[in-house]
Amino acid sequence: MFEERYERNRIFSLSQQEELASKKVAVIGCGGLGGYVIEMLARTGVGHIVCCDGDFFTESNLNRQLLSTEKNMGFSKSRVAGEHISEINSEIRVTMFNEFLTEANCAEILEDCDAVVDALDSVKSKLMLQKICRDLGLPMIHGAIGGWFGQVSTILPGNDTLSLIYQEDREISQEEGNPSFTPAVIAGIQASETVKVLLGYEDILMRKMLFIDLLSNEVQKVEL
Repeated sequence: MFEERYERNRIFSLSQQEELASKKVAVIGCGGLGGYVIEMLARTGVGHIVCCDGDFFTESNLNRQLLSTEKNMGFSKSRVAGEHISEINSEIRVTMFNEFLTEANCAEILEDCDAVVDALDSVKSKLMLQKICRDLGLPMIHGAIGGWFGQVSTILPGNDTLSLIYQEDREISQEEGNPSFTPAVIAGIQASETVKVLLGYEDILMRKMLFIDLLSNEVQKVEL
């Protein structure tokens, strides 16, 4: 059953697929970016996924959040995410936290994780997550979106990549909102980076930021 399920994951060897099944990844934020990341990691075969979000689905989420449907308005995003994973693969272990990550609860939420995905939507929370991951020695895969634009970076312990581009008192602009396709594109790259980190690939976005402009179809990789 295992080999048949991942028959089309031919870019990975069987041993790599088994290694992914032994890994634990926390996705912090289960909305626009997080919903897509969770979907992709589950289908790729990550064995234990932590879904962390204290928010609930509202009608304004329907335009872009994969896990948002008319039937689950008012439901916990982390709960819906966990149930969705189980529908994809009941053998994946799921841990759900219906709360926002803080410095007080981070040790419990991120316990024994191999990687952390940043699917948060504020600069302050992203900088906090970077500090937490640095203190716990965890790789963090950063993503952010705004309108037609998005960015991804992989931040290993000891790197303060976000501090180079963000100030704590500056917030991500929400004026343009986000269409359905921007989070899907950026989340796909985050999921790819996460898998590469888990499997020990060297060609990752460490000390680099990948900027994507879907309006002009331009992609730029900047050394940081």
